[in-house]
Order: sequence, then structure tokens, then C-alpha cells
Amino acid sequence: MGKLDGKTALVTGGGRGIGRGIALELAREGADVAVNYRRDAAAAEETVRDIRAMGRRAAAVQADVSDWPQVEAMVAKAVETLGGLDIAVANSGVASRYQTVAELDPKEWRRVTGTDFDGAFYTAKAAIPHVVKRKGSVLFISSVGADMAAAGGAPYHASKAGVNVLTRVLAKEVASEGVRVNCIAPGLVRSDMGKKLIGFFGEGLVQTIPLGRAGKPEEVATFRKQMDSIGANYTFKSYPGSTHAFTNPDATKLGEQFKLPIKYNAAADLASWGDMKEFFGKIFR
Repeated sequence: MGKLDGKTALVTGGGRGIGRGIALELAREGADVAVNYRRDAAAAEETVRDIRAMGRRAAAVQADVSDWPQVEAMVAKAVETLGGLDIAVANSGVASRYQTVAELDPKEWRRVTGTDFDGAFYTAKAAIPHVVKRKGSVLFISSVGADMAAAGGAPYHASKAGVNVLTRVLAKEVASEGVRVNCIAPGLVRSDMGKKLIGFFGEGLVQTIPLGRAGKPEEVATFRKQMDSIGANYTFKSYPGSTHAFTNPDATKLGEQFKLPIKYNAAADLASWGDMKEFFGKIFR
């Protein structure tokens, strides 16, 4: 019996890279999965076949997440096919071309923000009514680029920063409905996008990572699983510089213990003190 037996999920951009890794991990845990794709039907169908081979239901659902009517239709099809929706993963993303703000073509700005930011919003907006019915969860895939804000990448970095804020806003809006909203912001991952970045900047980009290697899509998927295994009913957000935001009545006590700036948000109180102690016991050992 998997932890997600009987649950249903939708993963945008689920045919390749991080999205594929998450879709497969959800299936391993027992979920039936709708795999969204924009153009690469073959990759989506391969992911669907791999999920079905685990004994789970799966379907490929085409949609451009930058287009609201298509997202509405995508979610409706996923709900019809799977019989409901417990988990929505807003993963779709595209990289921006290296251009300064002064050089940037407004069409390039819209191309990137349309998928990376609007797509995340549209996915959440369409999925939330269904997820609320099942007291499920929403997961956004962001990027450390939101905090790096590197020159030449304004559309991508601004979009991911927007996703981070959207995560926090939505968490506050649906917490009282029993819905969890979380965000994972990976560093460099050897997805299609990551490989293009390495190709552009060279392998020296990898050497800036303390471990000396880029991440793997399945490692991001595994982290999503660890978030649930530690304790599903809380929200955790981490920023560079050891600044953390928690939803816990004993946040002040936690801050004193670890000498960290803590911000308690009563509107999204999803945690228990035991959950937080267990979590910190794992990451600060």
C-alpha cells in the first residue's frame, strides 16, 4: 500500500525533466497521474506508459499553460479522467534568453512570464476548487534564480520570484480549507533546461555548486516525498541567509532555540511543534 493510494494528481510539464521525476514518484507512492505536455507528446506518453507499468492510472493531457482557456480544459479533463484531483503540481517552465533589460524584446518577456508565472497562477486557479474538495495539496516548482537575480535573466528570475510570493499568498487563502501549499526551489538540475544552461555557460557553472555536480530530476521528486514523510500538515519556506518563515504557534520558541529569525503567520497555522522539532532535527544535525 502506497501513501498516496486512491489519490489523483496533475503534473504540468510532466513528460520530461523535473516534472517527469515528480510524476513517477507520485505513481510509486500510489497516485494516479495526469501528465501535461505542450508539444512533446512522445515524452508524455512514455511517462504515462511508465506509470501504468506500476499499476496506476495515467493520461497525457495537452495544454499550453500560458493560455487560460487551455488550462481550464486541461484541469477539467484531468478531473474527468481520474475522477477528481487531490494534488496539483505547477511545474511547467521555460528558460529566458540572455538579454539585459535594455535589450529585452517585450515579446520575450511575455513568452517566459506567460509560462513560468502566468502558467503557475492559471494552474493553481483552475485546480484549487477541486483540490479543496479533497483537502489536498498544491506544489509549485520555483528556482534559486528568484533569489540570485542574475543579470540577463529578468523574465525567468522575476517569474520565479512571483511564484514564491504566489505560494505564500495561496497558502494563506486555503489553509482554513485544509489545503497545503508548498514550493520547491531547486538549484541547477540536469533537466533539458539545465543542460542548455550548462551548454551556454560551460561546465564551470557546475563547479560553483559545493557538491561539484548538478542535481537530478528524481532528487527533486524525492525531496517532495520527504516533505510529506516529515509531516504533511505544515508549511516551510527557506531563503538564503538562514531566514525562515514558519507556521507554528511556538515559532518564537523555535527561533530562540536555533537563533534564527522566525516569522509566525497565524493565517496559515498548519504545523505542530512536534513536526517542527522533527524537521529541524533532520536538517540541522
